[in-house]
Amino acid sequence: MRVSKHILPVIVIAQFLCTSVWFAGNAVLSDLTASLGLSVGLLARFTVMVQAGFIVGTFVFAFLAIADRFSPVKVFFFSAVAAAIFNYGLSLSGIGLTGLLTCRFITGFFLAGIYPVGMKIAADYYEVGLGKSLGFLVGALVLGTAFPHLLKMFNQNFAWQNVIYGTSILSLTGGLSMLLFVPDGPFRKKATGFKLTAFTKVFRIKEFRVAAFGYFGHMWELYAFWAFIPVILNAYQRLHADIFINVSFYSFLIISIGSVACVLSGLFSEKFGVKRLASLSLFASAVCCIISPLVLIFGSLEIMLTFMLFWGMSVIADSPLFSSLVAKHAPAESRGAALTIVNCLGFAITIFSIQLLNSIISAETLIYGVAALAIGPIIGLVFLMKKDVTIASKT
Repeated sequence: MRVSKHILPVIVIAQFLCTSVWFAGNAVLSDLTASLGLSVGLLARFTVMVQAGFIVGTFVFAFLAIADRFSPVKVFFFSAVAAAIFNYGLSLSGIGLTGLLTCRFITGFFLAGIYPVGMKIAADYYEVGLGKSLGFLVGALVLGTAFPHLLKMFNQNFAWQNVIYGTSILSLTGGLSMLLFVPDGPFRKKATGFKLTAFTKVFRIKEFRVAAFGYFGHMWELYAFWAFIPVILNAYQRLHADIFINVSFYSFLIISIGSVACVLSGLFSEKFGVKRLASLSLFASAVCCIISPLVLIFGSLEIMLTFMLFWGMSVIADSPLFSSLVAKHAPAESRGAALTIVNCLGFAITIFSIQLLNSIISAETLIYGVAALAIGPIIGLVFLMKKDVTIASKT
């Protein structure tokens, strides 16, 4: 069946616009804490609250099979509107720390109806070439994640609230564009009702399980790396007092360049194979973790930035590949639940790695501690290299 040419671009753009709320709080955290008289050092708590909300959200969405039982497009729209509203709550005067953390948690909860549901919508359209389609889709997530740092750079002479206003408007726009221009896909199979077994039966499939555990290893590194990029750059700057870095700009650049890696990995997956490219990406990011202390301590500014940009690409290039493998090996009638529960477990893992880095947050110890992020990619590689399981080479 031929799919209209506008479908994938609209899904990709909507995903980019809506996921801009993910790191909006992180991008303005220093201004936010200063304006409300809060203590510094809230980065981990802010990030963990979004991740925790996402975990709870994905559990609820998967357990109730919401994206399989109801129109995923409408689920996406409703979630985008709700995420925009609670993201806007960060800008309310006198909100206090409890209110801020609550808004971050609920924003994360409704992101569970955006990111995995967006992948479900794409999977309902593209049974062939899914890896390529998800490459664009995850690339949009990466760009949306990085975008608040760019807004922060351009708003340095203006109120920090503009970043919050802007990202909430983007989320509303993304949800509305999905609702107006993307009907439910032709390959969608509606679940007949809630089934408790749909929540667990996918993990009995060996190929699905291998893809999922490869993804879990990838997630150990990804969000801890993204969340601490500004901290890592500031730590490098403190260790090299003669160097100045535009932290907002380079944070945006290091994260956003991953969108290019996602698109390329999706395109090349049809030629070189999904498993091979995913393994190569995990290996490259593991090497980056291990050698990062040497680069950050002894590297010149040019070497350090080049290294961080390469790391920004390798850390995310395998994400659409794992998502396509998970979707490929899940039963069509429970694909939405499968994608969502894998996201739920993957993001639960990110809390531990984020807290690990937060426990060694001083400039000297953080630079050495980042090497611990290699644990995840190495474990992911171990699962992908299992010889008794053959997962799809193309999707």
